[in-house]
Amino acid sequence: MSLSRTARALVAAMGAAVMLTACGSSGDAGSGGSNITLNVNLFGNFGYKALYDEYQKAHPNIKIAEHTAAYNDHHRDLATHLATGTGAGDIEGVDTGFIAQMRAVGKQFTDLGTDRASQYLPWKWQASMTKDGKQIGYGTDVGGLAICYRRDLFEQAGLPSDREAVSAQWAAGWDKYIEAGKKYTEKAPKGTAFFDGGGALYNAVIGQAPQGFYSEDDSIVVGTNPEVRKAWDLVVKGIQANLSAKLIESSPEWNNGFAKGQFATIACPAWMMTKIKDQAKAYAGKWDVAAVPGGGGNWGGSYLTVPKQGKHVEEAKALAAWLTAPEQQAKIFTSQGLLPSIPALYDKPEIAQYKDPFFNNAPVGTIFTTAAKQLKPQYQGPRTGDIQTTIRDGLVRVEQGKQNSEQSWQQTVSDVDRLKK
Repeated sequence: MSLSRTARALVAAMGAAVMLTACGSSGDAGSGGSNITLNVNLFGNFGYKALYDEYQKAHPNIKIAEHTAAYNDHHRDLATHLATGTGAGDIEGVDTGFIAQMRAVGKQFTDLGTDRASQYLPWKWQASMTKDGKQIGYGTDVGGLAICYRRDLFEQAGLPSDREAVSAQWAAGWDKYIEAGKKYTEKAPKGTAFFDGGGALYNAVIGQAPQGFYSEDDSIVVGTNPEVRKAWDLVVKGIQANLSAKLIESSPEWNNGFAKGQFATIACPAWMMTKIKDQAKAYAGKWDVAAVPGGGGNWGGSYLTVPKQGKHVEEAKALAAWLTAPEQQAKIFTSQGLLPSIPALYDKPEIAQYKDPFFNNAPVGTIFTTAAKQLKPQYQGPRTGDIQTTIRDGLVRVEQGKQNSEQSWQQTVSDVDRLKK
């Protein structure tokens, strides 16, 4: 098969092809009344299991098979499938850090039309629009930002644990968060750190900047945007003060860190609540949610896309539309904590007044809908996800003592520069 220039670049950028099984459509003989299987490829927990059951009862000829992979593996594999023209699922989840990259090869995706444009936050809808006006993804959720924290660990360290008091101590910004961390470490329970890892914290800090890794002409500005280095220096300050548990987000060790109570706080976009619930079941009621330092910001959020190479495109479009409809987004918030990307839901009592018992009955509806209303979106370029990983790797080198901050920063900028090619 001869690959286009764009496809070759995509494969080169995302890494070598990985052979997967059970990714494509399977086990059926076409559309209409036949029994068909729709393969849904995701990363992490989108909270859809109960919704699948509901949909299959209403559509007895459809079986839904969900396949999940690690965050980076999922997006790398999707890029490979698009480049080679085979292997993609009927529906593919795409994180906001990778949506611009997929948008650049928008011809590989089914155009979902513009009928639902008025439902969405305008910036969310635009982020998955191609330059020629095709919509490649239905938005699932948006991030927003807060800080999730362990009340019991704060109490053991002699810090205030009430969410209002916790929020107040770092309201002025991230420097105050670092100061709180230093106080925590003075009497920290044995085996605990203040935050999970530098990479995850960095994503929250840079998510508040007016400009991140890209200018709006898709030029990478990591080496020239002072906000990028400022966020790096802030996180390094925390690492050097021994506040980090040195865990890499979404790794098995990170998951175990929740279960073992290895850190007291975590930068917490709305979708993070699901991860905490999944991994820290023994600590239900001991977690709580405070305001994010400095207020505002965004980290993450996802989309459902329908690759053209799927065998059941029309059925996949219908399922993707249903899973992301307002009614389902509301259910996902109250069951999983994923914040809807449909603003008409924000003032509904079941959303705005929702309190989560896992998080000590924190008013998460108010916290995250307020954050979403204040959110000022940051432009995301084609390699945003790869840049996030590169910066994370640089901070890991500092955490592991392999390089000092300046050495690792220079290597990080160099590594990012190679992504331009």
